[in-house]
Amino acid sequence: MDPSVVTIGAYDGVHLGHQVVIGQVREMAAARGLKTVVVTFDRHPATVVRPESAPKLLCDLDQKLELLAATGVDATYVVQFDAERAKETAEEFVDEVLVGCLSAAVVVVGEDFHFGHKRGGNVALLHEMGRTRGFTVEGLALVGADGRPAGDGPNVSSTAIRSLLVAGDVAQAAALLGRPHEVRGTVEHGDKRGRELGFPTANLVIPNEIQLPADGIYAGWFQRPDGSITAAALSLGHRPTFYDRPQGAPLLECNLLDFSGDLYGEAVKVRFVRRLRSEVKFESVEGLVAQMQTDVGQTRGLLL
Repeated sequence: MDPSVVTIGAYDGVHLGHQVVIGQVREMAAARGLKTVVVTFDRHPATVVRPESAPKLLCDLDQKLELLAATGVDATYVVQFDAERAKETAEEFVDEVLVGCLSAAVVVVGEDFHFGHKRGGNVALLHEMGRTRGFTVEGLALVGADGRPAGDGPNVSSTAIRSLLVAGDVAQAAALLGRPHEVRGTVEHGDKRGRELGFPTANLVIPNEIQLPADGIYAGWFQRPDGSITAAALSLGHRPTFYDRPQGAPLLECNLLDFSGDLYGEAVKVRFVRRLRSEVKFESVEGLVAQMQTDVGQTRGLLL
């Protein structure tokens, strides 16, 4: 491969901080007449080395590759991260991937970057190896919420965004992501209760490894495979009005505004814009229906 400027990381969510780093990578590459390459992983490394505490993901691999491509990088190199890879030393990773596969001329990472078996590699090691293998290293500072180097305000990180989602603050999560948080799934048959209540829904079960917002009611956007986008009132949770105990994973029910049609089996995308309220148990179906009318009206006012 031609010499390149390479950056390495999980890049979960490809949030504003990631985008700043990639922008700097592109500037460096342009100044040197080199290509830009992002090295990332087919799964979060924590799912292999510490699965009991691995974080939920802000996006799956397909979405991550789409988001990275949209930044304008020349290529993304996906490393298969398995038990064997987890045993690889930092030095082996540098020689195999950065030097052997990518002919790295410049390596750009966060100043707190660690890699290799038991996180044995860091920026200092990269500097040391670069001197004998022909690449230089740029260690970048953390980025604040305004896209500038981190100061007293909140830093942009995947961990911070997950915390906001867990709290239901999808608006602030979107501010750090640079876009609304998106989940993907296939429309499945439900119990058809929404239709009976006058609010037909497209029901999705989201893969367990994906980070969902807190249970609640949200205004958001629903995108079909043909690219069409419809405003939707989103209910995420366990339907406590009808079930005394949670029934499996949270169900995402999407009431599409001003839409009728068959969506079963479609692979769709849902984007969370604003949390309207928490999920509550109603004493009567009539009370639930009245609140659903309010939820739809709020969604319409926010999005249309």
